[in-house]
Amino acid sequence: MRDGVKLFTSVYSPKEMKRGRRSGPDSDGREKEAAGHYPILLYRTPYGVGPYGEDEYRERMGPSEALCREGYIFVYQDVRGRMMSEGSFEAVRPHIPQKTDRADVDESSDTYDTVEWLLEHVANHNGRVGLWGISAPGFYATHALIDAHPAVKAVSPQAPVTDWFLGDDRHHNGAFMLQATFSFLSWFGVPRPEPVEDLPERFDDYGTPDGYAWYLAQGSAAELGARHLGSENATWNAMMEHGTYDAFWQARTPLPHLRDVRPAVLVTGGFFDTHDLYGPLKT
Repeated sequence: MRDGVKLFTSVYSPKEMKRGRRSGPDSDGREKEAAGHYPILLYRTPYGVGPYGEDEYRERMGPSEALCREGYIFVYQDVRGRMMSEGSFEAVRPHIPQKTDRADVDESSDTYDTVEWLLEHVANHNGRVGLWGISAPGFYATHALIDAHPAVKAVSPQAPVTDWFLGDDRHHNGAFMLQATFSFLSWFGVPRPEPVEDLPERFDDYGTPDGYAWYLAQGSAAELGARHLGSENATWNAMMEHGTYDAFWQARTPLPHLRDVRPAVLVTGGFFDTHDLYGPLKT
């Protein structure tokens, strides 16, 4: 990245050209062979791109078998500060509209720098990049639309996390989703001082099948966190410190920055999604 941080990235390239594949008409209107040049599909995630290791491979490529068979270079990346990537992680990192220094980095600039690196270092691409992501990866796909790299031609945010206070996952219209947030942040918010290959364990020491009674017995939300999460879970602590839709939360939605969008966009959502319907509709 522009500030020197390295993000762990796995690149899967087709071994050979599918016989007879076409890339579209040339200047004379005739179909021409793609000559081994593939578009790139990029997926950025906080949940890990394992298995890790030069001799370890994913069992599935891309968002669907159909796209896998069509012929793409698939790229998977741990976002900044997660899993095997360097840097510090910040959940729903704010966008920085006016960047005046190389240290001014956000998910949009990390996407831009990643695309720039891929175009320079990955062989047999055709100069076109697409991104997709579901839920939290949808948040990162959305940020790819802001100040997008010219090579980014299409982006699909699917059930994207878009505003953790007004509508997605952590709050619904400002109402704190206690069980969902505690269960999720008990592992997602665990500090990671150095790169790791495995996700942390989720808290499961409830001692009863009656979740309602268990949460009632914990006292306040702050007491719950202090008792079971400790003081190092920065994401949980932010939830406790910002109980209203203040500047902290307002800075953490990409919606105000979705202007002059150049790539083609397909937003996907579902009315039976209990957590992330706000994001698709607002995006």
